[in-house]
Amino acid sequence: MTTVCVAGATGWAGRAVAEAVLTSADLVLGGAVSRSAAGRDLGEAWGQAPVGVTVVGDVAQALAGIDVLVDYTAPGSTRGHAMAAITAGVHVVIGTSGLSASDFADIDAAARAAGVGVVAAGNFSLTAALAQAAALLAARFLPQREIIDYASAGKPDSPSGTARELAERLGEVSMHPLVVPVAETLGYPEARGAGIGGTQVHSLRLPGFVLSTEVIFGQPDERLSIRHDAGSSATPYVAGTLLAVRAVPSVVGLIRGLDTLLLRD
Repeated sequence: MTTVCVAGATGWAGRAVAEAVLTSADLVLGGAVSRSAAGRDLGEAWGQAPVGVTVVGDVAQALAGIDVLVDYTAPGSTRGHAMAAITAGVHVVIGTSGLSASDFADIDAAARAAGVGVVAAGNFSLTAALAQAAALLAARFLPQREIIDYASAGKPDSPSGTARELAERLGEVSMHPLVVPVAETLGYPEARGAGIGGTQVHSLRLPGFVLSTEVIFGQPDERLSIRHDAGSSATPYVAGTLLAVRAVPSVVGLIRGLDTLLLRD
């Protein structure tokens, strides 16, 4: 049995993951973190019957007896949560978006030094992971590409963690200079998007979207578009998160991207 603590257990994705852990035959929910519900039973915080897990307000208070910390909180908190868990010898699964490549490099170094595993993904949907794997394969042969990141009007971070992770990882596969550098663009250069890992990323924030990521590869007289669209529930992220929870105890250091975990053998 693997004992799991979910940070962000009263949030949109964290709650769905915690509920799935509670009903799993091989996982035990041993802790829950939520500042807004600290001191309450987690089930009661959800407006349901008690589940026997008391919510705490700080990750450091929740790590005793925990094998894996799952983080679905906020970018400003996640790095600290991961480092606290690593220091305590606890494996980590990160579903929170917004961390930088530098953050992940530091987390990887700390995890290797402590002999624990970390699996981080901007999107734990299995279909999103396969879309990313297809894009990384295409980038080996089609270096010219741009990314369009779609999300709801209220999403605070830009680009999404999914788009940011994809751009950074595409840059590890291939690089191609822009025909017209952004600095030489006439008119409004900012309209060309943000350069991330050598790829221009454009973020749309409009009602009607939940989260969609599209990468477009261009060749003379042809294009290839790979796009993933998410629905309005957290259900797509649960299976991938639990897959990572079960796999991370066998990992040392950071595995970035659910696709990497799925295809590592």
